[in-house]
Amino acid sequence: MSTPMYLPLFYVKQKFAMTTNRYELYAPAEDGSFGQLMGLAEQKRLAFKEEVTFYTDQSKTRPVFSFKARKVMDLNSGYDIFDETRQQLGFFRKDFKASLLRSTFHMEGPGYAGTGQERSQAIAIIRRFTDIPFLPIHFDFVSAEGQPLLGVERQGSVRDKYTVHVPDQRVDFRVAAAIAVGLDALMQR
Repeated sequence: MSTPMYLPLFYVKQKFAMTTNRYELYAPAEDGSFGQLMGLAEQKRLAFKEEVTFYTDQSKTRPVFSFKARKVMDLNSGYDIFDETRQQLGFFRKDFKASLLRSTFHMEGPGYAGTGQERSQAIAIIRRFTDIPFLPIHFDFVSAEGQPLLGVERQGSVRDKYTVHVPDQRVDFRVAAAIAVGLDALMQR
């Protein structure tokens, strides 16, 4: 297995294109703004078997990690997260039944497992009945013991921007990044 990468805070910025969603990952600068580019990914819309590959830079010559659906078109299917050598780093899945009223996801990695849910039941319900694209969305992932593992917060803006907090050092940056991008991509389903 590859060497774990820990980053306690990073940002995800989404850009729209006609046939893809593009995600850029940034470490924070000293002043809290977007700093060093940590990777980027493009997700093809309407793919039958979801796979998202993250690259080191805009040239997309070096893939560094990815996530891939285990099954085609299964609402409760999971997503394996791989490093650049295709060794598994973690796993996440959307809990379809629990997500009917409040989006819920499960995550696993070496030495931990947890569940994440939208923080606000009210915003979760509003999102289901309106098409307001700039509502803030916050997910809190905790272990079975209630310890925080990961937090993903979408700012209320026209373009999706996420702040990702990783308080648990066991959660690899690549797992946290895959889940943050997966949340955005999968909440529309």
